[in-house]
Amino acid sequence: MAMLTVAGALLFGLTSVQAQKPGKWVSLFNGKNFDGWRTYNGKGVSDIWKVEDGAMVMTQKGGGNLVTEGEFGDFELEFDWKISEAGNSGVMFHVHEDPKFGQPYQTGPEIQVLDDAKHPDSFKGAAGNHKAGSLYDLLPPTDLKAVKPAGQWNKAKIVIKNGRGESWLNGIKVVDFPTKGAEWDKMVENSKFKGWEGFGRYDRGRIALQDHGDKVWYRNIRIREIK
Repeated sequence: MAMLTVAGALLFGLTSVQAQKPGKWVSLFNGKNFDGWRTYNGKGVSDIWKVEDGAMVMTQKGGGNLVTEGEFGDFELEFDWKISEAGNSGVMFHVHEDPKFGQPYQTGPEIQVLDDAKHPDSFKGAAGNHKAGSLYDLLPPTDLKAVKPAGQWNKAKIVIKNGRGESWLNGIKVVDFPTKGAEWDKMVENSKFKGWEGFGRYDRGRIALQDHGDKVWYRNIRIREIK
């Protein structure tokens, strides 16, 4: 009986692992138009956002934050980004839409997109937690040299799985973080997000690209869900 129990436990363990395997890669941007995207809490996409040379570009301030039509829980997201000189943007996950939340960052944690050399926000926060690749205002990147300068493409990856997250920048894992639980709550308590009603409270939501008023480029955006 004991042997059967152990075998059953092993079989269950294998099944659990298999269930956590990632699915197929799905493109979130076709390089031609904004199918699958719209303005946060709105409809359509502003003509300030353009598609140029296979990349989506927010050409000037006022384009609005973009979100995916689809929602995602555990996933692996890959994308390339390029920021203008002294520019600022970000990619958020688990974004929840509700009229009471005027900005996607009110609910969705952000992986920072920034010109570390010249944007003022680079020198704020604590221990570099506003730098490119950081979990914004929560954890800094472990390698401040992983980012490429303004005007150059960076390859980024965000992984969310089983209550943990990772931020990768140009092939280097720069942040490893919890997405819930006591460790997460403590980080939030010591950040600017302390007391925010919906911040980091959703296990599933939209991917958002931030309008921070500066020109920014995104391309090769793809995702695979982990189930």
